[in-house]
Amino acid sequence: MANTTFSGPVNSTNGFVGAVTGNVTGNVTGNVTGDLTGAVTGSIQALSGAGAVDVTSLITEVTTTAADALTLADGTAGQIKIITMVADGGDGTLRPATFANGTTITFNDVGDSVMLAYNSTVGWALVANTGTTIA
Repeated sequence: MANTTFSGPVNSTNGFVGAVTGNVTGNVTGNVTGDLTGAVTGSIQALSGAGAVDVTSLITEVTTTAADALTLADGTAGQIKIITMVADGGDGTLRPATFANGTTITFNDVGDSVMLAYNSTVGWALVANTGTTIA
């Protein structure tokens, strides 16, 4: 297989958009190794009311409409998920299927956010927390 050098934006079908500089080797539809630089952005799920936080977008923006129950399925190893409350109609309580740091994450106010990383051994692990209550 020949080596290919990418320079400029790279887009994928699952919402990943990033800038790649340098040599990249591997299967572009699978694991990629090389020097990756630049901003990483992803698609945004707008979730209003109770329901499932998806595992296909990088970011979920939550608008609560009452005391809403939210769920999060297991992800894939190395996956990052960011969840932010953007409108407060009541507390939103997220119950990940597998959560290394407890059982629930409660979003109380606009701006409450978490960044989670999925590990196949322990499930979703808390990387960063702004304002949420972990229980």
